Amino acid sequence: MKQPLTEFKPPMNMPKNPKIRAAHISMMTATGLTVLKLVTGWLTGSMAVLSSAIDSLLDIIMSVANFLAIRHAEQPADPKHPFGHGKFETLATIIQALIIGLSGSWVCYESAHRLLTGVTLGRLEGGMIVLAFSALVSWRIGRFLLRTARETESSALKADALHFTMDVYTNLTLLAGLVAIRLFKIAWLDPALSIVVALYIFYQAFGLFRYGLGDILDERLPETIRAEIARIIDQHSDHLIGYHRLRTRRAGSQKIIDFHLTLCRHMSVEEAHEIVDHLESHMKEKIGRADITIHVEPCPYEVCPGRHKCPGDYPLIKDTNATPEQTDRS
Repeated sequence: MKQPLTEFKPPMNMPKNPKIRAAHISMMTATGLTVLKLVTGWLTGSMAVLSSAIDSLLDIIMSVANFLAIRHAEQPADPKHPFGHGKFETLATIIQALIIGLSGSWVCYESAHRLLTGVTLGRLEGGMIVLAFSALVSWRIGRFLLRTARETESSALKADALHFTMDVYTNLTLLAGLVAIRLFKIAWLDPALSIVVALYIFYQAFGLFRYGLGDILDERLPETIRAEIARIIDQHSDHLIGYHRLRTRRAGSQKIIDFHLTLCRHMSVEEAHEIVDHLESHMKEKIGRADITIHVEPCPYEVCPGRHKCPGDYPLIKDTNATPEQTDRS
């Protein structure tokens, strides 16, 4: 399928790794927009443009943090980090949330101060052009980052894409405010709109922080992924008795899954290993990048009808509970 003409296309000389390439492009875009907005904000005296410039300045910090975190997270596991380095992405997400929150605080404070002391504006046309241009660029780079985040399951890129998408709305809101100020001579509307933007920044920062904290505290994977795991196991019910103690968590873009698998007690080690390998490969194919650990257990029935009848004569034991301590059914 051909890409739409409006889709962002990265330069040809970018790094080959899609996550690192996306972080690199994000960093360059944020730098260009920041310089443009700072110069325009200084010339016009508009708090709206300056608040947008500060937001873009923080984009640079976050994009650099993403670039370093993703590059480190992509390194293979080592003896000190046997599960890999994926949580560097999570750490970058939390840092972004805190920085976004601080930027919202500054914008809110400065806007309130200007409301109390008065506002002097000039050359608003330049600010309007810059905000419109910034909204367009942020929209295109945001779509590119979000697509890459979905393809690579990167929480850091998802956070970066969210912030660029947020920039689209804030720039358009501030642009509408400058137009209103230009037409109706309402100078106080400039800092008032900036306070609204600051509140929106707080809201987005809280969402990012909550998302990153879930990874740090080993929150389980979404129910859709757990349901997919159960569906894959059910597809192999002819060769197994059941499963229990399913546990899932995330480390950056890496999904970590472990569970107990119940097989016929008369199976050979080689046969059990083949079933486990097939399950692992099927899960990785369906749910993407994952580290899967499967503990094999013999069937719990005292009277065994024979290895070729065992799975068919008994119902599949399923892990239906959410917590590991409640899932040991066999």
